[in-house]
Amino acid sequence: MASKIAPQPGILDIALYQGGQSHVPGHANVIKLSSNENPFGAPETAKLAFAKAAHHMHRYPNTDHAALRAAIAEVHNLEADRVICGVGSDEIITFLCQSYAGIGDEVVYTEHGFSMYRISALAAGATPVCVPERERVVDVDAILGAVTKKTKLVFIANPANPTGTMVGMTELTRLAEALPPQAILVLDGAYAEYVEGFDGGATLVESHDNVVMTRTFSKIYGLGGIRIGWGYGPQEIIDVLNRVRGPFNLSEPQLAAAEAAVRDQEWVEKCRSENTRMRAWLAEALMELGIPSDTSCANFILARFQSAAEAQACDAFLKDNGIIVRQVGGYGLPNCLRITVGDEASCRRVAHTIGRFKGQDI
Repeated sequence: MASKIAPQPGILDIALYQGGQSHVPGHANVIKLSSNENPFGAPETAKLAFAKAAHHMHRYPNTDHAALRAAIAEVHNLEADRVICGVGSDEIITFLCQSYAGIGDEVVYTEHGFSMYRISALAAGATPVCVPERERVVDVDAILGAVTKKTKLVFIANPANPTGTMVGMTELTRLAEALPPQAILVLDGAYAEYVEGFDGGATLVESHDNVVMTRTFSKIYGLGGIRIGWGYGPQEIIDVLNRVRGPFNLSEPQLAAAEAAVRDQEWVEKCRSENTRMRAWLAEALMELGIPSDTSCANFILARFQSAAEAQACDAFLKDNGIIVRQVGGYGLPNCLRITVGDEASCRRVAHTIGRFKGQDI
């Protein structure tokens, strides 16, 4: 007898998320360059704050995240009341879909965009609408051509994952102002800190009532293991998101570590500078091997091979040598490998190993 218990529409269309691989059989010590993690880890200030907070794990955390929101607002020159914190920026994305999209609504994202946009849309019962990019760069005109009266959310990662490309603020402003009145533009700034002087879209949020920015502590702050992110938007929208946010969605150690991390801008500058240096070196080294990549504005390189078969063969060769990168066929880029920019030793080793794969010495 068939069960009559069924999930909500859209749930079974979600494929289980596959994170970056961490282990390779036969290799005790691998170089993991598959998840865009900060090779230098979290700042010592954050580690100390986390350890200190562990002494109070029997206490419930603060429900309004006031201290962390104040720190974020102070560092980024924002209004604390318009900041919301979540379990990674993923949770903010979930809140947005849960609050503003449902059955009969559409959520727009681009063809190489972060997979959580589609997943969160389906989980909310909405219809995800995938829009083509132009040479791995978000195409504003293509987005506007796909927008309808059913569109409730438009997601753009800037810089984008897994391409590393960016869209200029002029184009984003044009998009925000051309959207229909019921639609929200969401700017995913997970990699914003890797761009010197870039505010992740905060200026656009301040000047428009239909724009929300999301950010994370998982990348440059090195806190991916404790999952914390935040969003910034118009007061009316943030108030709505806080109504669906669980009151205890973040623990005291999470909050303490993130507050210490965001105040440690010296660490951010150090990590950004080193990433910029090694990203340029790695891109040039791969180019010399005949493997091009677009100018990356993040902490990874999207290496383009001549075919999907060559990309898969290179991925296998790297694994055989204890190096893990990320295949991105699921993002519509089967001929590419996304390679996190590690420390100098890791970057040199991955370039040398790919050189051996190509039959060249580097």
